[in-house]
Amino acid sequence: MPKSDKVAVVLLQFGGPDSLDAVEPFLYNLFSDPDIFELPFGPRFQRFVAGQISSRRAPSVAKKYGEIGGKSPIVEKTEEQVMALQQLFDSAYPELNVSVRLAGRYWKPFTADTMKSLADEGFDDVVLLPLYAQYSKTNAGSSFNEWDRESAKQQKRFNERRIREYYKHPKYLASLNARIDEGLAQFENPDKVFLLFSAHGTPVDMVERGDPYAQQIRETMELLMSLRGHDRHYTLSFQSKVGPKKWLTPATTDTIKDLGRLGMTNVLVVPIAFVSDHIETLHELDIEERHTADKAGITNYRIMTGLNSHPLFIECLADVAIQEINAMRHE
Repeated sequence: MPKSDKVAVVLLQFGGPDSLDAVEPFLYNLFSDPDIFELPFGPRFQRFVAGQISSRRAPSVAKKYGEIGGKSPIVEKTEEQVMALQQLFDSAYPELNVSVRLAGRYWKPFTADTMKSLADEGFDDVVLLPLYAQYSKTNAGSSFNEWDRESAKQQKRFNERRIREYYKHPKYLASLNARIDEGLAQFENPDKVFLLFSAHGTPVDMVERGDPYAQQIRETMELLMSLRGHDRHYTLSFQSKVGPKKWLTPATTDTIKDLGRLGMTNVLVVPIAFVSDHIETLHELDIEERHTADKAGITNYRIMTGLNSHPLFIECLADVAIQEINAMRHE
């Protein structure tokens, strides 16, 4: 059978609840993932624990989503990224015949549904492109594992290329830098602003077992500051700790308190590990940590807007996908 000349670029993302009713099942899917939460005694026990945790946490998490619009902003932001990337391929690279799709890890459209639609539509060539610039077993690794599980269930094998990370890509760094400049422009004295890079944390034992995420986050920060000519003071902290394990430090909350004690009054928080606005930026950083900043005496505290559909970021995604498409077609 001749192979199709069309190719699917599948964006991999965690996803988020699209309503308050979706919060508990979303959390259940998250806590059921062994790549995120490693529990003993196998998948059956993991699902039991996930049910307990998600039902207990759902009310408080739903309250937070209620305070930022009643659903996860990542839903619409990711849809906008899909549309922007599709438009770029259609206008600048029509000869590649690219169809951009989305595969959600914990919410719709689920990986299983996306894979089935690709199979039904006769796609053979697929490029998996995570919406995580830095690689971890908990982000792209988890999405790749889910893709493999569904591939086995559906007995479907594609001609695949997988993009592991792209945090060094010039357009990715340029898009972050542009967002930083936009954030700095909101301050009365931009030259006096301290940059606090905040990344989603991971357990320390994951780093000790070789997960490269933390080091890649640090590299991203240093590459950015080199690009900026080290024009101001900056530091890195970690947020979103869950569970009893020891996580990466320093914690963002503690760092904000320290900056206050040092007399910093102008702080721009750069959510360096995320490519779109969502609950961990719009609530955790912009609402919860704002209280921390207020108590610490930081009078001008702002959060950088996520990359979302910034043209340079969309161009970055296109560039890394095209590289794999060309390699695939010249195999």
